[in-house]
Amino acid sequence: MDKKEKKRMEVLHQKIAKLQQQLAGAKKQPDDPTEVPRLEQALAAAHAELASLKNS
Repeated sequence: MDKKEKKRMEVLHQKIAKLQQQLAGAKKQPDDPTEVPRLEQALAAAHAELASLKNS
């Protein structure tokens, strides 16, 4: 794993943490009905990218 991949993984970990917090807040206050599915989709995409980086 090179330096660029390590940095990308670090950024993805931060993004996942932020998205999880946003998702928890959106579930507590469902102001926008499209926000929860959008956040879940973004979270799944970040997890998928992280998994692909770990497997390569």
